[in-house]
Amino acid sequence: MNFVGNAFDEIAVDDTFGQTLTITEAHIVQACGLFGDFNPLHSNDAFAQQTRFGQRILHGPMTSAYMTASIGMYFYATAVAYLAQDCRFLAPVFAGDTLTTEWRIAELIAKPHHQGGIAVLAGHCRNQRDEIVAEADGKILLLDRAAVPEKAGRA
Repeated sequence: MNFVGNAFDEIAVDDTFGQTLTITEAHIVQACGLFGDFNPLHSNDAFAQQTRFGQRILHGPMTSAYMTASIGMYFYATAVAYLAQDCRFLAPVFAGDTLTTEWRIAELIAKPHHQGGIAVLAGHCRNQRDEIVAEADGKILLLDRAAVPEKAGRA
């Protein structure tokens, strides 16, 4: 792979980016093991069918992680640190749902002593029914293009 994402000096307020992913049973099962959370809402079909959801649901942190993944790819090799994220879960996510995440650059804060700056992000995640299942805000410290290491993006 020879790819480098967007640098601080290449982005602007109101730029948008995101990605789409269909959630599978495997995502739900893997999240149980990854988080060590085997709550029956996630792990027990018979139990989940008797709840208001009618079926097993994806862990909220997995939705948040999926949203964050698009940030990592958009700023591939230009990010210094993901500084903060606040995520609100508004609707359940089920196996078979196709999620589309969209982030908007809400504010840019130059940090010359860090050779770049902070991008303040506002995002949401929608399912195939156009329902917003999660909203989030984040902050990421980015490098300017000239400060990106020469071998960045090469795997």
